[in-house]
Amino acid sequence: MAKEVKKEKAAKAAEPKAEVQKEAQAAAPQTEDQGNRSTVTLKKEYGERIVPALMKEFGYKSVMQAPKLDKIVINQGLGIGVADKKIIETAINELTAITGQKAVATYSRKDISNFKLRKKMAIGARVTLRHDKMYEFLERLIRVALPRIRDFRGIEGKLDGRGNYTLGIQEQIIFPEINIDSISRLLGMNITFVTSAATDEEGYALLKEFGLPFRTEKNK
Repeated sequence: MAKEVKKEKAAKAAEPKAEVQKEAQAAAPQTEDQGNRSTVTLKKEYGERIVPALMKEFGYKSVMQAPKLDKIVINQGLGIGVADKKIIETAINELTAITGQKAVATYSRKDISNFKLRKKMAIGARVTLRHDKMYEFLERLIRVALPRIRDFRGIEGKLDGRGNYTLGIQEQIIFPEINIDSISRLLGMNITFVTSAATDEEGYALLKEFGLPFRTEKNK
């Protein structure tokens, strides 16, 4: 009889936690491809672990208050591309290989005579990732690419004041999709994480929970 009472109490204690996880999973970003949901580890982890952790840390009353990662934008500004159109083509192909999504060229918005730049000239490459592609790229970035940086000690933790974060990468060769023997030039890029966070503190907490290795006082 005593054992049955203990089991009943344990079951009731577990109910609130299970309910939060259930609501968090429902709040996780959805895609049209229902069959691929379980293949993206970080996406699943957002609903099961990250949302409950953020709710506890910031005292949210609803899972809908928890910030989420809306999109990741990878951008390469290639001023040198004005003189060599092949650099733009190479950048587009490399970004496509790195992200698994077709990249596009970016164009100048006005004439700048000092730089021999005319309006609508190709000056860079860009790709915007959402849903599964976003989570897949984030997972590869954290677990594979960043650890390949020589003497890596973490990344700076300064956000933009609106809960978003931009990470500067100096060389594209940290991504395993790039064959170092076939590249003609080292190219950097900016990776911007756009979140729904209302503050930098909440945005930082979200990205840290995802696994972005922000630098601490110990490893600065």
